[in-house]
Amino acid sequence: QVQLEDSGGGLVQAGGSLRLSCTASIRDFRNYAMGWFRQAPGKEREFVATIGYWLSRRTDYTDSVKGRFTISRDDAKNTVYLQMNSLKPEDTAVYYCAAKYGKATMDLEDYSYWGQGTQVTVSS
Repeated sequence: QVQLEDSGGGLVQAGGSLRLSCTASIRDFRNYAMGWFRQAPGKEREFVATIGYWLSRRTDYTDSVKGRFTISRDDAKNTVYLQMNSLKPEDTAVYYCAAKYGKATMDLEDYSYWGQGTQVTVSS
């Protein structure tokens, strides 16, 4: 049974930083691409960032977070991170980590496993 546990959300002022973490109970974690997605109130869940599996550590970001967010992973700890700097009120959402076997994509429907979500609230 694969489980993803994401954490690290909270309330922060605009311009502040948070680091989200997601630990996966996946035996061969390095073979999985990992992604972060978010869902704001009244909106659909959207892509934020992905990082590839061990053959390709490529990272991709949605345009609105480029230069502010950084995704990384530590395969020894089965953990993926999302460092979020220069946060804006429009970043307010529930953030979800997700895992898919093989190559990373930006399509949430390709991801098989999901965390429970962690709330990020950015005040102006």
